[in-house]
Amino acid sequence: MAFAAPTPGTESSEKEKQDLVPLWNVVLLDDDYHTYDYVIEMLCRLFFKTVDESYQHAVEVDSSGRTIVMTCDLQAAEFARDQIHGYGADWRMESSQGSMSAILEPAT
Repeated sequence: MAFAAPTPGTESSEKEKQDLVPLWNVVLLDDDYHTYDYVIEMLCRLFFKTVDESYQHAVEVDSSGRTIVMTCDLQAAEFARDQIHGYGADWRMESSQGSMSAILEPAT
């Protein structure tokens, strides 16, 4: 069985294509209906972040109103946003009626 030799420039062409794919930020938005524990738990479960990383995101979303939890291609970003929206209410707070909000924005 013969294998075709890679053509010169193939590797760099693939790299250039990857560089041209627009990236998107998944931005978690602050509210008063979810605890730090909720944010930490959600980010650990959905995005496999460490407890320390998740805590830093919880602090950032609380202090600045938003935090970027992921930067990726559009399809993955939409999936991540939908996972956040589907995570559910914070059982620790009676006033929590649903999931946190997240938006997508182009990464610059």
